[in-house]
Amino acid sequence: MQRILMGLGVLGLLAAALIVVLFVNYFRYQLPPAPEGLPEVDVAEVDADAIASRMSAALQFKTISNSDYDQVDYAPYEAFLDWLVETYPNVHATMEREFINRTPIYRWPGADPSLPPVLFTAHYDVVPVPDETLANWDVDPWAGEIKDGFIWGRGALDDKQSVIGLLEAAESMIADGLMPSRDIWFIFGEDEEVGGQKGAVSATAALQERGQRFSWILDEGSMIFDGVLPGLPAPVASINVAEKGYVTLDLIATGQSGHSSLPPAETAVGILANAIARLEAEPVPGGLEDATKAFFDGLAPEFGFVNRMLFANQWLFKPVLEGELSKTNTTNALMRTTTAPTMLRASPQENVLAAEAAATVNFRIHPRDTVEDVVAHVKSVVADDRVRVEQRSFAVAPSPVSSSETQGYAAIRAATEAVYGDVIVVPGVTIAATDARTYGVLADDAYRYIPLLFGPSDVARLHGDNERVGVAEMAKMVQAYRGIFESL
Repeated sequence: MQRILMGLGVLGLLAAALIVVLFVNYFRYQLPPAPEGLPEVDVAEVDADAIASRMSAALQFKTISNSDYDQVDYAPYEAFLDWLVETYPNVHATMEREFINRTPIYRWPGADPSLPPVLFTAHYDVVPVPDETLANWDVDPWAGEIKDGFIWGRGALDDKQSVIGLLEAAESMIADGLMPSRDIWFIFGEDEEVGGQKGAVSATAALQERGQRFSWILDEGSMIFDGVLPGLPAPVASINVAEKGYVTLDLIATGQSGHSSLPPAETAVGILANAIARLEAEPVPGGLEDATKAFFDGLAPEFGFVNRMLFANQWLFKPVLEGELSKTNTTNALMRTTTAPTMLRASPQENVLAAEAAATVNFRIHPRDTVEDVVAHVKSVVADDRVRVEQRSFAVAPSPVSSSETQGYAAIRAATEAVYGDVIVVPGVTIAATDARTYGVLADDAYRYIPLLFGPSDVARLHGDNERVGVAEMAKMVQAYRGIFESL
């Protein structure tokens, strides 16, 4: 009995010690302090209604991209580029401008040419509005209507607002007799929505040939999420420091062909289905590491008691956390390379057994992985000699992870906090594709972020119906861009 009591006493002491450790970590788990030396940012006055009017005009140009370049109507592109010259006279009187195809490149001379320049990029092409979706719009998607405090139209969130925001900030700064401390460059791509071959790819090749380098780059990618991430007391400004890669694999299963009335025990379609099921059941490994860990560590101290306790004690609860985060599409995509079967092909007729059945699977590659890692993982998981794994020609490696301790990151953060006040600033990962994956070779660091408030209802508007941007939010974005320019 005495030994049992002693054993229980030891267990009690260990339990008490564990509780102490858990709570000590909980109370020590705080938001990281704001870095020292953040630049002071003065928020300039802007005319929100005038900005909205010009944004409205920009949305009326049908600069619709198409992967078949022969099908693109370039007249609206040319008209939009001419309109920029008329609308922003200070910019075009002050900056040098050249064209790569229909992609304008601007250089804004700074006070000290010895300082390394900075590049800001955006794109002015937009995705189409399918005729069958027009009835879903509350307004004409090409009218640039200003209604209920918003500017409506295709491109309002992706990505004409960035083009107009950057030019508005530069125009007002020049009008006030100010110039940046260093050269600032702008590139406005013409075909980001279809891969950027004429825009970002061609412009990057031309600048590389000249040996042009930049200290850092800022492109689209993330925004200031207001209410998108539940349970947080303030909006989240995710300044994305990396971008996922891209690869598509075809899984091709072979089987016995013939009449469907005499099927074998396993058909090509069944073999393929099992292969897909295994891939979905065993995704590419991921977790709270690298840029993903930095993102959640920047948010978790603001969570409620339970979640904060778990994140504060990842040494113990990491498997639990990763399991729970994997259950939500968004957080799962932040943690790992995603697996998405998107297309299926088999028999051309309902009563004929397919000799081959094929599936197309798209992967968005986390920065911790490579294209080769993904191919090896798929072959290992499928593990069936009857299934070939073939890689499609187009593949993009994930970007390097940029530093969140640079002058550029500090300038972006300082301007965001000056304009928006109480925001949680974290480094993040862009899960889709941007032109920054191409421009990144020109700079030491590349960031993917628009200083624009983005709410829950906006998620479905990207490439969807009723795309819009707030009049007040547009003005704040201009103030933030100008704050970045002035603090360089």
